[in-house]
Parts: sequence; C-alpha cells; structure tokens
Amino acid sequence: MLAALAFGLSVGAIVGHARDLSEYVLPDTGATNGGNTFPGVSLPMGMVKLGPDLHTGSDSYSGYQPNGVFMGFSMLHMSGTGGAPKYGVVAQMPVAGAVENPLSDQTVTRSAPDEIKLGYYKSYLANGISVELSAAKKAGMYRYTFPENTTVANVIVDVSHVLPSFRGQGLGQNYLDGNFTVETSEAGEVIRYTGAGSYDNGWNRAPRWTVYFCGYFDAPASYKTFLGTSSTGEELAEYSNATFVGSDEARLGAVFSFDAKEVTSRVGVSFISPEQACQNVDDEIPEETPLETVVDDVKTAWNDQVLSKITTTDTNVTNLQLLYSSLYHMLLVPTNKTGENPLWTSSEPYYDDIFTFWDIPVAYEEFIRSLVDIWKHDGFLPDARSSFFNGASQGGSNGDNVLADAYVKGVRSAVDWELAFEAMVTDAEVVPENNNDPRDRSSSTKEGRGALPDWLEYGYITTKYRRSVSRAIEYAGNDFGLYQVARGLGKEEEARKYLNRSRNWRNQWNPGMEALGFTGFLGPIDEEGNFIDQDPLSCGGCYWGDHYYQGLPFEYSFNAHHDIKTLVEYCGGPENFTSRLQALFDNGLFNPGNQPSFNSPYLFNYVGRQDLSVETSRAIAKRHYRPTPDGLPGNSDAGAMESWILWAMIGLYPVTGQTTFLIGSPWFSDLAIDLGGGKKLEITTTGGSEEAYQVQSLRVNGRDWDKNWVAWEDVFANGGTMDFVLGPEPADWATGPLPPSPASERA
Repeated sequence: MLAALAFGLSVGAIVGHARDLSEYVLPDTGATNGGNTFPGVSLPMGMVKLGPDLHTGSDSYSGYQPNGVFMGFSMLHMSGTGGAPKYGVVAQMPVAGAVENPLSDQTVTRSAPDEIKLGYYKSYLANGISVELSAAKKAGMYRYTFPENTTVANVIVDVSHVLPSFRGQGLGQNYLDGNFTVETSEAGEVIRYTGAGSYDNGWNRAPRWTVYFCGYFDAPASYKTFLGTSSTGEELAEYSNATFVGSDEARLGAVFSFDAKEVTSRVGVSFISPEQACQNVDDEIPEETPLETVVDDVKTAWNDQVLSKITTTDTNVTNLQLLYSSLYHMLLVPTNKTGENPLWTSSEPYYDDIFTFWDIPVAYEEFIRSLVDIWKHDGFLPDARSSFFNGASQGGSNGDNVLADAYVKGVRSAVDWELAFEAMVTDAEVVPENNNDPRDRSSSTKEGRGALPDWLEYGYITTKYRRSVSRAIEYAGNDFGLYQVARGLGKEEEARKYLNRSRNWRNQWNPGMEALGFTGFLGPIDEEGNFIDQDPLSCGGCYWGDHYYQGLPFEYSFNAHHDIKTLVEYCGGPENFTSRLQALFDNGLFNPGNQPSFNSPYLFNYVGRQDLSVETSRAIAKRHYRPTPDGLPGNSDAGAMESWILWAMIGLYPVTGQTTFLIGSPWFSDLAIDLGGGKKLEITTTGGSEEAYQVQSLRVNGRDWDKNWVAWEDVFANGGTMDFVLGPEPADWATGPLPPSPASERA
C-alpha cells in the first residue's frame, strides 16, 4: 500500500556534493510523541545503531526517551517501530566510584538535554559523566569523560541488557544466556573483551538469536567479571578476577575500572562469531582513531550516498530540515547485514529488520535480491523480519508489492525476476502454517497470506479470519502485483489469472452499508457468505482481532488503487466520489498517522480535481509535519511517514506497483533528483509561495503537459524536466486523460 522510493537511492554510490547537507538533518525529528524514531548514530542502513536506552516505565521502542533514566548505551536499535521494542543489546554503562554490585540498579538521570547531530550523540549524566557516541557500519565508539573528583572510573558491560516491554502483550524481549571473556596479556593487562548474548521475542516474536561482540578500551584497566543467579535478578553468584564467565540462565558481564578521567571504547558486533566482531571493529575503527574522525566519516557517508541525491538552491531552513531529516530517517532501516547472516551461506546481499512492508518506504536492487534469497532459503518472502526471522504480517503479503513496484520502475541488474516471480507465486498460492499468534489464532501472522483458503475458494475473505476486510483489499493489491510482473515476463496465462483475482475486492463491497449519506463500503462477510452489519465509521478496536486493521471501513474503501475506475463507479460516479472523498477529510476520518489513508489525499486526481489533491495534501503536510522531535503525526513506522512528506514536498506521489506518479505541487523553486548513471529529474516552479501553490500550467521535458500524472518512462527512466507555474487559485490546466486504472481497463 505504500509507494516505494522510486528514484532508487542506491546506497553505496558515491556522488560529489557542493555543501554539507548533513547540517540540515535533525536526527531527533519524530523521536517523541509516539514517532519512535532513533536519534542516535547510524550509517545508511547501518547494522550498528549506537544510542541511549532510557527507562520511564513505558516502552522505549528506539531506546530513546526525552525523560526518564539512562539504563545504558547500546549498539543495536531499530527506528520508528511499534508493537514492542527490539534490540538494545551490547551495552555499556559508565559509573563513578566503587561498584559493589553491578547487577543492582545503576540508572541515572540527565543533567542537561542530549546533544544530537548527524554522526554524533552526547549525553550529560546527573552524576557528572558525559557520554559521546559515534558509529561505523558494524562497530561503534564511546568516549566517556568522568568528573575530576572521581576516585575510580568504571564501565559496566552487562550482557543481559535488553530493551524491555511494558505493554503486557507477551512481546517483551528476554535475555536467555551468554558468555564473556576478558583477554589479557602475560602481564595481566586487559587487551580486549569478547563474548556473546542470546535473546528472543520482540515485536516479531522471534525465536532465539545470538549477537557476538568485541570491545577495546584506550586506557589501562583493571576488571572484575560477574555472574548472577538468574536471568533478571540482582543477586550476585560470582564477582571476581576470573577471565571467563558463562551461563545458560544467569546475567553476566564485567566491570572495567580506570584511573583515567577520559576513556574511549571501540566495540564491534557480529552475528557470526566473536572473531568476526573483532575483525569488524579493527577494520572500521582502528586503534587510535579519534572520535571526531568517526563522526566525519558518518557525515561523509550520508552526504555522498543519500543526501546529495536531492538538491535545491532554496534557502528556507525549515523546509530544508524537513526534506533532509525525512530522507535520513527513511534510510535507517532496513538493516544491511550482508556477510552477517548466520542461517545460510549465500553470495546474495542480506537485509534484515524490516518493520513490515505495510510500512517500509524504500526498495532497490540489492534489497530486492535479498528478499528473493530469503524466500529461497526460508520458504516465504518476508512481510516483516527481524533478527533473521519472519514475523508480524499485518495484512497481505506486501513483499509482492515491493517486488512489483521495483519491476515496473525498472529495477533489473542482477535481480533474477523469474525466481522473484516464483517467490510471489508462493505467497499467492501456498497457505502458510499457522503460528498460533495469541493476537490472532485464526491463521499465520508470520508470513504469507494466512486467509488464503477463503480467497482461493470464494474470492473474498470471511470472518473466519481476523482482519478479513483489510486483508481482502490488500490481497487484491498483492495479486495485482503478480499480474504486473507476470505481464512483464510474458507469462500471459498467469497475468490474466492474477489480474482477475485482483478484482476480487469487488466481492467484499457491501452496497447496503451507509454513512454520512454515502452508500457502499468494503464490509465483513460471515462464514455463510452473508454480509453482516457494519458501521462504516467504526472499526471496533481496529486491531489484530477485528475486521479492519488500523483503519476505518470509510478509509479502507478508497484503497482499490489498481481498479480506481471501478471504485468511482461503485461510489456513484465522479461527483459523488469527490464528495465522499472530501467527507473523509471534512469529518476527521482521515488518519495522517497511519498507512491505510496515505494515498487518499491524491485520489482527487482520478476524478479531474488535481486542485483538491494539492489543497488537501498541502494542508495535511503543513498541519502534521515539522522538523522537530514531535514533528510526526504518529509512529514513523520505519520511515513510512517520512516517505509521505518527502513525496509531498517533491510534488509527486507514486502509485505502488504502477508506473503512475500523481502530480501534486512542489515546495521548492528548484529541485534536482539524481537518478544515477548521469540521469536527473529537474523540477522548477515559478510564482510559488506559502499562499500560491496551485498549479497553473506544467511543461514536461519542454512540452506543454495537460495530464495530472506522469509515468515512470516520462521523467524517471531516462531523467527529465518538470517546469511548474504556480498561483494562488486553481486553474483548469489538466484537461487531458485521467490517471490509468489498469484493473478496470484491461480485459
């Protein structure tokens, strides 16, 4: 349902830039007010996300909270997730003075607000200690400054440290077991420490997974290892100079003590072995590397690989901050764990930490190959995945949409599309085993399409399955994705099959449902095949056990984006469709903080009212988005919200799985989007201002343009130009053909 980032931010490409665009990135944008973004330090899709873990008594999804107490500073996090926290492991915690029991409460409050910049994070602890952080791909750096009156400076490494959950849904992570080794010289000097911790659960209900670590300090240290009596308690069983501790049930770790008042630590992580963790840190942050060098390297990576892909000469700082902060948060996850997959050996890339394709905004060639490789070895494409395990499939098999979107928007290179189509067919034809998730025991929430038996037998989904209505409209979109790839591969029989199946959403349309003077909505069907009563303005709890997931029937009933012409007819024609769509916004039914309504502000284009798409999307953007910690309308959902506002600012909106881009109104006087291979899309506007943003006229590639949409081939495939004239009032400029509705128009 969410458009992929079609201009293909191919992480790894090097593009020169004229200025430091990282100064416009505010990493704590969306970190509060439920946005749950990660404000710490990470490279683009970096495996290490080094940042603070704070305790408030509520879930710290990214580790961060604006208040509460510090529990530690850990190497692995996610950004913009919900459900329950994941990771918060491989942690250190500085403590001044004697440490009698490292398992006791060592938390401490802030003495001042955290200092947060791209590539750099600094916390001021109430005990006078400051903590500075930066990171590489698979390694991180800590720099501690202790007060001058500190008698002994300590760093606690607690292997049992993990982000907890307080929601009571059974999703809280667990520390399972671990080991810890202090490697010393013949003279007894600490060389480094290594070890491993194993954990389970989190938002995707993952089974056991293990992370290995390797840490160095730059100052002479003494040490004591410790071992508890349980996996959660504070009672000590051992606290000694033993160089090794290990347990399959108890907390463990070590306390390192220093005479120095400034201590730097370099830590590497790996999912393969402690030796690989050491190699990672040795390669990425060699001995004697200054923290400032690591910070500069992070800024350079973001500038070269991501931020310089979109440039403008505009100087409105707020708009620039929103643009580049959004671009930044879109590419924190998924995580590139290539070379770190413990489950199988493959020459293909490996990406992990996919917080559901219901949410993810980015797709490109390496990532697509990783998805296909996961199917090849695990049996299903992921709809969500973390710590090497599929899980938390909320609706359809939306990996199909990501693949289809990549295919129609030209991703080829090393992708084996025949194999990719086989993976999509698995989703479309094979019923996944029920994983008996307590949130929904009716079918699998791990992967695939759990309600597939109904879809195949009836062409709709009954209330035998939870989330039946929202899954039905998503399954239709998934099947349309299969049609697109099959058609492109010349598989005509399969294309006809899945095109027809993509129209099955029509069977879920209940013409008897009524609200606000409008009739006909997507509705629930009982196991006897009868529509049941449903208020279009209510979705009950709107959660796992309901008919609709995180959206109202009124919202979901606009979501047949591949068959929009039919939808307009079902709604009573263009005029009634316009009135109904306007009612979504006028009556407070549109939810800017969740995905079911993402496309809706732009659907006016399909009935010739591009001016209303501009007016509506601009109002939503200005009201709900800003480059501040509370600047998102809801959970970032792994960059989904940032994807929406980025496209709004560009002035285009991509329709997932299609080559169509609906035209909005750009926010900038000029914008250049680097498409790779020397190609660019250059967008200009004249006459625009905060009050003048309605399109008066448009030229595309130097020619007058009368359509309220462009296709991929028009401006992205080989680059292009779009020159807008803007003004304060709507103009009747888009008199050409309406956007395509492929499932309505093709036999």
